[in-house]
Amino acid sequence: MTRLFASAIFCFALFTSQFSFAQSAQYPLVKGFGGIYEVPDATEKPDPSKEYFILIDMTTGGAENAEISRWVDNVARMMNLHGLAGVPKERMHIKVVVHGGAIFTVLGDEAYNKRFGTDNPNIPVYDALEEAGVEVLVCGQSLHARRLAKSDLYPGVQVALSALTTITTYIPQGYTYLKF
Repeated sequence: MTRLFASAIFCFALFTSQFSFAQSAQYPLVKGFGGIYEVPDATEKPDPSKEYFILIDMTTGGAENAEISRWVDNVARMMNLHGLAGVPKERMHIKVVVHGGAIFTVLGDEAYNKRFGTDNPNIPVYDALEEAGVEVLVCGQSLHARRLAKSDLYPGVQVALSALTTITTYIPQGYTYLKF
């Protein structure tokens, strides 16, 4: 009986030790999306005392229409990585300009459903990004080229004249340019 009990304790300890090294994803700035992990050995980290001005040029759409685009989620990851390093959302000034194949990620559910037969899985991510202070802009030229209207978009997105003019407006203002 004691041997059986000791074996059971050993198996339980072995089983639970497997989970002590596993980390749960963290979402410090964008809640529920863009999960990231602590890296205790990292020597290069964002400086929490700095202001971050970042312009993301998003042209790549999702691989699967019924799944969140990895590029939309990557915006959340970038925000959360800064948050993990202690950068508060007030110091993060992020603009995402969406055009090209990524334009479908900003469609409202009705237009997305018409095109792909499912609700837009990216809208909750965009909502969480906006809650974290991210401004999402869509290229008006891409809208026109694809015969889409503002009414086809989810409510949080703003329409820019073009991605080109948005980029040339914010880069001279000191925004770091990232291409997704």
